[in-house]
Amino acid sequence: MKQLVKTLILGGNGFIGRNLAQKLLQDPDFAVTCFDRIDPPNKDNRITYISGDFFDIQLLESLVDEYDVIYHAISTLTVGNSSANYMNGYTGDFVQSVRLCDYIQKTGKKLIFLSSGGTVYGNHEKMPVTEKDYCQPINHYGTVKRCIENVMETFHVQNDAKMIVARIANPYGPGQDYRKGVGVIDAAIKNAINHTPMTIWGDGNIIRDYIYIEDTCAMLRALAKYDGSDTIFNLSSGEGHSINEILKMVKSRYPELEVVYTPGRSVDLKEIVLDNHKIRSIYNRPLISLKDGIDKYIDYIVSE
Repeated sequence: MKQLVKTLILGGNGFIGRNLAQKLLQDPDFAVTCFDRIDPPNKDNRITYISGDFFDIQLLESLVDEYDVIYHAISTLTVGNSSANYMNGYTGDFVQSVRLCDYIQKTGKKLIFLSSGGTVYGNHEKMPVTEKDYCQPINHYGTVKRCIENVMETFHVQNDAKMIVARIANPYGPGQDYRKGVGVIDAAIKNAINHTPMTIWGDGNIIRDYIYIEDTCAMLRALAKYDGSDTIFNLSSGEGHSINEILKMVKSRYPELEVVYTPGRSVDLKEIVLDNHKIRSIYNRPLISLKDGIDKYIDYIVSE
């Protein structure tokens, strides 16, 4: 009988964590446990749920012992709040992630860290950026992510640790909540449906790489089975679209959407598009286009 891959998702009740758990369950090779501060209101009986404090290192170490693959999807920061709350990121997220890495490299488990492809690279003239391009984040959210990446790379070089960095672009889709500080597509759709104004920071011309959450999680699942030598992967569509393009797509369904433009923020890059050739070498199924993804997400929200 084939042995199951026992998988732990730290931050399993978040937007990516919940979707990742469902994607893993589509593969009979995986057994899934979700860890978060509290249990979700609606549990899936195929998933084991554990509630606790990520910053309790003894609890964290006891959990790691039981699993083969650990996804690290916990962050107390967002791009929007990182200017005010950055110290929590450095003294909390970063330090505890170092402790987690230290324990994982001792046990020989596999760690997949959900980093931010949209922020760790900083400003670049040439697009798309590859995993070999330099990183110079312009906000604390990206800097904390990059600091954790650096620690993982050091453990990999010195101890041959099994650690993978997944630099995710801008995921969107079911389960996202823009009120938590991220998700322009989610915000545009829900404001349109609710007939409330959509606020945009800047002129709407900043360009991002948007990837549907289902594709994101399929790529993350592929990394769990990956046994090659690469340690950093961009998870993206490989295409750039402006916020104004997104608004146009949403307005094709909801032409009455009202948009309010406000001054731009210093924490936002003008453009970031990620080269995805490396991840596509291990996950090559067709990706959902932005237009189809927006339509699919609208239909999902309406049905719910």
